[in-house]
Amino acid sequence: MALYKTPEEIRILKQGGQILARVRDAVAAMARPGITTQELEDRARELIRKTGARPAFLGYRGSAADGPEYPAALCLSVNDRVVHCAPGGNVLNEGDIVSIDIGVEYKGLYTDSAVTVPVGEIGGEARKLLEFTKKALYAGIAQTRVGNTIGDIAHAIQSVGEKAGLGVIRELVGHGVGHAVHEKPDVPNYGKPGTLDKLKQGMVLAIEPMFTLGDGRVVFENDGWTVSTRDGSLAAHFEHTVAITEKGAEVLTGEI
Repeated sequence: MALYKTPEEIRILKQGGQILARVRDAVAAMARPGITTQELEDRARELIRKTGARPAFLGYRGSAADGPEYPAALCLSVNDRVVHCAPGGNVLNEGDIVSIDIGVEYKGLYTDSAVTVPVGEIGGEARKLLEFTKKALYAGIAQTRVGNTIGDIAHAIQSVGEKAGLGVIRELVGHGVGHAVHEKPDVPNYGKPGTLDKLKQGMVLAIEPMFTLGDGRVVFENDGWTVSTRDGSLAAHFEHTVAITEKGAEVLTGEI
């Protein structure tokens, strides 16, 4: 896999990202009390199928070739679930928050995005968690330009979370994306400015801050996929696919 993408590849990635954004936003609009996560999954598959794209997560095995296949198009992580939670018959309730993580493959290239949304009315601490996790995403994107480093992105994200008194998850990272769902380099959500890989034109990154209302530690569940907060606190996750161009960062997956 090439670390750098050509202008033509970035053009196709933006097309795929626009498809992804429409599906993500349509699913997010459905997140209301009484709906099941399986209904959200079914709607996502229907919309993706109509576009000629393909769900990037469905059947994904990660780095372990003999590991379990992910069974869905969406990762739908509710409340203390952080990421990689497969949909099912569980019902969303008033006051929940749900992370909607989606990837699509379009013309052989991959984009990835996530948003965490309220289900009905939520409490003030939950609103704060969503607000500052989203702010951290855009703080990271603001550092995504030629000449900066991965550490600059990581530090910007960490600073937003810690100033808000939130737990910064360290075991999970963003990543390169484009020719595959996950590529190098890793993009952590904590770090020191000026460290790690130099950012260069043509790099495409999935930047994805993940914060909690607790201490930020997580547990990897026995299903081989689900990651939850160790202390049971709420978690939020926001993500964009971003291309580094000569003019700066270009968000390929719409607006959140």
